[in-house]
Amino acid sequence: MGNEPEVILRPQDQQGPRNRLCRAAGAAAPSGGSAVREATSVGATFQWPVRVYWEDTDAGGIVFYANYLKFFERSRTEWLRSLGIQQQSLKDSTGCMFVVTDTTLRYHRPARLDDELLVTANMIEMGRASMTLKQQALLKSEHSEHRPASLLCEGLIRIGWVHGASLKPRRIPASILDSLKN
Repeated sequence: MGNEPEVILRPQDQQGPRNRLCRAAGAAAPSGGSAVREATSVGATFQWPVRVYWEDTDAGGIVFYANYLKFFERSRTEWLRSLGIQQQSLKDSTGCMFVVTDTTLRYHRPARLDDELLVTANMIEMGRASMTLKQQALLKSEHSEHRPASLLCEGLIRIGWVHGASLKPRRIPASILDSLKN
């Protein structure tokens, strides 16, 4: 696959909201762009290591495209845990839960059997009943101090807070919003 874009992880992008939105969506900035894609955020970027196992791949040893959604789910779950938010406990105590309502993925280059990945989660938008996260799968084995990790897959994932039985949207409790904001 030729000249794939690489990701540079850096602190919050301080350019205007239009540029931040374009970069968060993986698009070029309005003034133009380069081959380098930057992982930008309005908050901290969470990273979770993932190893590619045989079960994650197709017959050619390449990660099956739908499995990136599983990797992203694991990273989001561990991100919530790192904030003290346990999803099963929440469902048991509130009767509500987070569900995925929308996904948009872009594949840049394949991950292969035995690769070590860093899977990120970065909240870019938060509302009363939902939030949108930018997620990326990066090739960890190519990452070093002098060489950024290669971007394999990126996506925008919207998750909503719903009542477990009816699946009707509810407002995210203030205590959870406070944890997410901090």
